Formats: sequence, C-alpha cells, structure tokens
Amino acid sequence: MKAAVLREVNTSYKIEDVTLNRDVKANEVKVKIIATGMCHSDEAIRTGQTSFGFPGILGHEGAGIVEEVGPGVLDIEQGDHVVLTDGHCGHCEACLSGNPSVCDYWEEINISGTSFDGSKIFKGSDKKDLNMFYNQSSFTEYTITHRNNVVKVDKDLDLRILGPLGCGFLTGSGTVFNGLKPSAGDSIAVFGTGAVGLSAIISAKISGCYPIVAVDIHENRLELAKELGATHVINSKNEEVLAQVDKFTSQRGVNYTIDTTGVPAVMEFARDSLAKNGVAALVAVTDKTFETSPFVNLAAAQRTIKGVLMGDSVSQIEIPKLIQYYRRGLFPFDKLIKFYNFKDINEAAEDSNSGKVIKPVLIVDELYTP
Repeated sequence: MKAAVLREVNTSYKIEDVTLNRDVKANEVKVKIIATGMCHSDEAIRTGQTSFGFPGILGHEGAGIVEEVGPGVLDIEQGDHVVLTDGHCGHCEACLSGNPSVCDYWEEINISGTSFDGSKIFKGSDKKDLNMFYNQSSFTEYTITHRNNVVKVDKDLDLRILGPLGCGFLTGSGTVFNGLKPSAGDSIAVFGTGAVGLSAIISAKISGCYPIVAVDIHENRLELAKELGATHVINSKNEEVLAQVDKFTSQRGVNYTIDTTGVPAVMEFARDSLAKNGVAALVAVTDKTFETSPFVNLAAAQRTIKGVLMGDSVSQIEIPKLIQYYRRGLFPFDKLIKFYNFKDINEAAEDSNSGKVIKPVLIVDELYTP
C-alpha cells in the first residue's frame, strides 16, 4: 500500500510502498482511509517543533471505512464509516471522569510511535519499522488503530470532508463548548483564523457570544470569519489590537480569548485583551514561550490563562454533535476545506503554511464516491 513517509525532520513527504506489520488484535480496528485532513500539528512534527521519532507516518484526521475488527470490538463492524481521532486508555481517572484529552497515558498512546501494545504497525520499503502518530497515521491507504480512536458516523455523509472533525475542527469547537463554556452575551476574541480559529468562531456564534472578534493578518481569512460568525475583525498587521478590542467592548476587554497561533506576541495580546475575570485559552502546538507577570497581568484583574488540548472533548460524543450542527446548517465546516490528491501532499502542506488554504484534505481513495 502507499503512504506518505517522513524520513527526517525538515524534509518533504515521500509517497512510498509500505506494509502492515501484523494482523488486527483485540480491541483494534483496521480502516481503509478514504481521505485525511492535514493539521498544524503534522507541520509542527515535520519541522521539529515537537518531538517525534523519525522515520514515520503522520496524519491524525483520517476518515474511512472499516475493513476488519478485532475481538472485543462490539459496537463497530466491517463496512462502518468512521472518523479517526486521538487515542486514550479509557480506564484512568481522567478518562473515567470524562476528560480523555488528559488521559494518564495520552503521550504514550499518541506520540510514542507505537500502538497500544507497544508494537510497530508499519514497515517501510526498506523493511524497517516506521513510527506511527496519534495511534492512527492516516497519511496511508490502510491503518490499524484502537477502538478508542474510532468514531462511527452515518453512511450518507461524505467521508471526504469528515476527517478534520477528528482534530482541528474538534479543537476549535471544543475549546469554546467545553474549555471556556461562555454564556449567551459573553464576549470573545479569537486570534488566528485557520481551521481551529474559524471553528471556534462558528461555535462562539452557536453559543450566542457577542461581540465575536477575529484577529489575523490575512484579509481573506478575516472576510471568511465575518461570513461564519465574527461580528468584528482586526487585521493586526495594520491595526492596534488592544485599542480595537477596547473600542469594541467599551474599554472593558473581552470575557474570553483563544490563541491558535502560538506566536509569543499574539499570545500576549490574547492575555491583555481580557476583561476582569477573563479567561484566555491557549491551544497551539508550539515550542514558543512568552513572559507573564503573575500579579500585573493576572492577579490584579483576576484573569486566567489555561491550556486546552483537543478541545477538552470526548470525541465519541462531540463529533456526532458537530455533525448534527452541520446538518442543521449551523457548523458549515465544509467551507474551510480544499481537496488535494494524496500524491500532492507537499503542495497541500505548503498552501496551508502560506495561509492560501485553511484546511487541506488529501483524497487517499480517488475511487470513493459519497
């Protein structure tokens, strides 16, 4: 089968012939990948902003059709349509409390490069093992993953658009719905209007927030943000962010902010735009940092900075909810997607990095029809 392999940090993806090392085991599912989104987290791995053991196969926004299930998988069967998301153990205190994104074994499961049982799923054309990502590695034609990584979806939906619900769209929406939980009328500013930021803006509109402020440097993205729910926009290349936020909020600041950029100066804007008792959610995968005065920036106005991973979501619950919003015309995530052939993965990555495209989706199975 074909897969996009990364051999070293800061290199391009190469489409190679790879094989599966083993058969499906207990609690596992084999999936034929139809399409997969590309996420900033993949780029952060490729460029060395966060650790990963090369060589390996990335991709963690897969959507496909179940080919085989292992013993113990009771609610999924061959032929089911599924979205793949991050993995969790299902039995630690965090998982049992409904917080699988902070599973005690999250890093071990998702970024160690192995499957749940510690084995390597893929073998490269050189007959050597390849590491996997998010326990799914969706930049490939087939994968074997754990039941906990799988969310079943209705078969009448177009699988080509659903993969990004497994991470990017889930992160943006979940940060609003679960991480911040604004009430109707609360104000919010979203910094960065990529896939995560625009999903957050859509979700802020669903939550009844006002004003909803979008901040970016790309005018075309700000226009789309207005179409999707932003009531005010700021182009931070030529406007003073804090002055504009004050203007929109009668000098009070906003109740909530979300930073999706990971850029130090922008994260500071997200903090300093807050009203008293405001909360800033930082969600970017980045190796950058910024300085904060605990008293001046936080305690003096009782502000809070919190991290939110994967939208603090239970994927098996949240993704079906997002699909219902989509069916009702409230969560039009398909407007953010551009399709690419699998072989054009490097072009897709470049277009995403430049801001030309918001959410590239690779069509792995070109024969699939909805």
